[in-house]
Amino acid sequence: MIDFTAIAEYAPAIGRGLLVTIEICAVSLVLGLLLGLGVALLARLPWLPLRWLIRSYIELWRGTPLLLQLFILYYGGPTFGFLPTSYQAGVLGMSLYTAAYLAEIFRAGFEAVPPGQVEAARMLGFTKLKIVRHIELPQMLRLVVPPTTNQMISIIKESAVLSVITVPELTLTTTRIVSETFVVVEPYLLLGLAYWSVTAMVAFGSRQIERRLVRA
Repeated sequence: MIDFTAIAEYAPAIGRGLLVTIEICAVSLVLGLLLGLGVALLARLPWLPLRWLIRSYIELWRGTPLLLQLFILYYGGPTFGFLPTSYQAGVLGMSLYTAAYLAEIFRAGFEAVPPGQVEAARMLGFTKLKIVRHIELPQMLRLVVPPTTNQMISIIKESAVLSVITVPELTLTTTRIVSETFVVVEPYLLLGLAYWSVTAMVAFGSRQIERRLVRA
């Protein structure tokens, strides 16, 4: 039998952990979006060493677990004179991880823009910057909303691994409650509900954005 009194007792502490999770995910997603877009744009430049460097970053970050990256940043950082707090390591790790995936999403979005439109813009005398700004970027943004949303939801759920480097987020807070009280069901039910609520809000907001972009 579920003890609803216990749920009410643990809800404030789990709520504080949820706020930390939302804050870290929001900062990481914004930084990841900006960095991912920048990486996708730089990857389109004709300079091969830069493109090789960008491809190496994308493949390395997409090909290794987020948990391993966080371990290297937080526990391995002091070896290189980098002394981040657990919060800083979490934000940096998640931002770089998110950017690598989003860069690939944005690359695919750019490639999906009809090349005939780009050629027509060149014939009209558009500069490369104007082509990107007025032709490619608006269409790319419409195309990448669904896969970007999926990636955002995935990152929110993967943020649970931040508990391993002692970030006081949702999962670590819940685990501590279970360890201290030996009550398992109620705290983990609240944990699942909290993650579901956040991802549901992100999915809802994404649908609204997608509808507005389609109408534009």
